Amino acid sequence: MKYVPFLLISLLAFNSCKQSLTDTPIAPVAPIAFSVPADSIKLNPYGYTPLAALVSFSTPVAGKTFIRVQGKHGKLTTIEHTFTDTGTQHSVPVIGLYANYANTVDIRVVNDSGDTLANSTVTIQTGDLPPNMPASITAAPFDETKVASGLILVSNYSTLGTSSPSTPYFMDAYGDIRWVLDYRSHDQLKALSFDDGIERLRNGNFFFGDINTSVIYEVDLFGKLVNHWDLSGYIFHHNVIEKPNGNFVLTASKPGSTKTDGTATIEDYVIEIDRQEGNIVNVWDLKQSLDEQRTALSQSSYVTASDWFHGNSVVYDSTDNTIVVSGRHQGVVKLDYQNNVKWILAPHKGWTVNRRNEDLTQYLLKPVDANGNLITSSDVMNGLITTADFEWNWYQHSNIFLPNGDIMVFDNGDIREYNSAASRYSRAVAYKINPTTMTVQQTWTYGQERGIETYSQIISSVQFLAASNHVIFGPGYQVSNTTGQGGKVVEIDYATKEVVSEISISSANGWGFHRAKKMSAYL
Repeated sequence: MKYVPFLLISLLAFNSCKQSLTDTPIAPVAPIAFSVPADSIKLNPYGYTPLAALVSFSTPVAGKTFIRVQGKHGKLTTIEHTFTDTGTQHSVPVIGLYANYANTVDIRVVNDSGDTLANSTVTIQTGDLPPNMPASITAAPFDETKVASGLILVSNYSTLGTSSPSTPYFMDAYGDIRWVLDYRSHDQLKALSFDDGIERLRNGNFFFGDINTSVIYEVDLFGKLVNHWDLSGYIFHHNVIEKPNGNFVLTASKPGSTKTDGTATIEDYVIEIDRQEGNIVNVWDLKQSLDEQRTALSQSSYVTASDWFHGNSVVYDSTDNTIVVSGRHQGVVKLDYQNNVKWILAPHKGWTVNRRNEDLTQYLLKPVDANGNLITSSDVMNGLITTADFEWNWYQHSNIFLPNGDIMVFDNGDIREYNSAASRYSRAVAYKINPTTMTVQQTWTYGQERGIETYSQIISSVQFLAASNHVIFGPGYQVSNTTGQGGKVVEIDYATKEVVSEISISSANGWGFHRAKKMSAYL
């Protein structure tokens, strides 16, 4: 009989046991159920957000909070977010609730890998929306797989001319309102008029300017005032943006401003406010850099001697430390920090000199065709006629940069080619600008094919969604819908120009919105 050494037998047994343990899957630990007391759910905690709640709770294990607000239409309308809080004591904002609805909200505690450690489900019952909201919001049938995720922040104008303050809202892809900011009870903002509207800061809060108080406000998800900045002798008008360094750049008016002939002027300044100190650190007086006497676009009923420029949008260009300003009654202009003109995107008709006696015609961008060849027709350059692949911007709004450096604007199209009888259509249009050759090439456009059905004489916006390569085209004023007048939010595939979503908003006053932008519910 052959004997096996005891040590060898032990090793064989150990390896057999080890193999057996390795092959046996380890069952996941079931999440621990916990409850959230009803009195820990504070709907509309400060009185300004009837579709938001502050939820506070304790959990049996430590971790981060994950929430899911169940959508009425499945995944595309379900709102999910993981917070950065840790521990066992939690207090989180829940937004994305429906009005007049028993909203189901799943609450979980998760670890850094996203594994659920504990869970609970609560029901949050909401009430009515504020008064003077849109009379109807309808979404055309669409393919959910083609639509970019997120909610649409609408700088609502349905309250204009009513007793209600400006009342922005989030809506989802089906047109359901999921968050609203109602300042009727706010001491400072009960008469809010935010003009271009509301934007989001990089810290996740919202900000806007108020025409009535000439103050820039920062508010949180519950509408609670976080900070504010006075304009020190200027009047807010239209647009405010956040620079990469945190400062604010905004379009404004200045009391006492006049043309050389003594005519009082409005909306012809841009200023920069130091975010930390609150003081004004730069001023652009557009009467100094541009031609305050130019009246080439004066055919529009909105143009007056005082409102000669009508600054309605500004963006900062970090590549060369400049700003690009849209003047509805002049064009789009790039300026450096000494208020010197770099280029002008506008029909060439009527430009002369500025107060410094600089010849502004040297800054006019020359159009080129799709092949990059100069268009030499003076009628095209002056804006009297168009070509198959180039048309100027007319009374534009909402200038933005695309990721490739092109400029996109909402080309309203009021009195195209100086002709009040011209076809009425608005466009989202992109231009490639070469500052070396001082040329401009039209690279993308959408809207002319829609004609009157997406025409908006004033206001309106464009947005580019880099993640999906989509454009949000938003004509916002007296757009004819099947349910009345207001605006449309059209999501377009930039590559194919396919409309992947279209939402019609109708209001009693015929105003839809100044801007509509898609973004995540939370930052």
